[in-house]
Amino acid sequence: MWCTAQSTTAATTGGTSSGANYFTPTAPSDILQRSLDEVKITVGNVRLEKWKRGSVRDEAGTNIDAIQRDLQGALPALLKEADAAPGTLTKVLPLSRNVDALYDVMVHVVEAARVVASSETVGQLQQAMTDLEKARVVLDNQIQQTADMQEKQVLDLRNTVQKQDVSLRAAATPLPAPKCPVPAAVKKKKRVTNPSATTTKPAAGSPSTQAKPQ
Repeated sequence: MWCTAQSTTAATTGGTSSGANYFTPTAPSDILQRSLDEVKITVGNVRLEKWKRGSVRDEAGTNIDAIQRDLQGALPALLKEADAAPGTLTKVLPLSRNVDALYDVMVHVVEAARVVASSETVGQLQQAMTDLEKARVVLDNQIQQTADMQEKQVLDLRNTVQKQDVSLRAAATPLPAPKCPVPAAVKKKKRVTNPSATTTKPAAGSPSTQAKPQ
């Protein structure tokens, strides 16, 4: 019975796993790399000396430096770790947060360019920002899909374990012994003495024992 329970559990678990593994995450670099390269090239081509002087240009210069440092420093390492385990949320979420922060800084650069840069520069930065936004949405959707899949796997596994536990408990519980019918008590019949078969010995001195006259 234990072997049967194990076989049933293995079959159920295998069916659950195969049904839940229908989704294979794409490597994050396949989603992000093109837009990241575009941002790197576009930002690298910015000529701040041609922008109008002032605090807006200075702030934009600081943001561009931060973008370039991230593209050459922290981001490649995060991208490599996420590519190694695209279905592991603890590896992909740090990359997603970094890309979100990069996008926010890119938004500030575009807003500054609209104030003090040429329309051509604004258009290039705007296009790079839009492409990064699209890639970011694709990555976020994949993260959500991965989380949904893993949640389903956990629920299916929990249900399987609960069913297995019920089956094992049922197999371990001995069946109650069958109840045998109790035979009815046999009543003893009273022995009846036959009066005709009883002889009474005559008492001494009675007439029957005296000698008959000659």
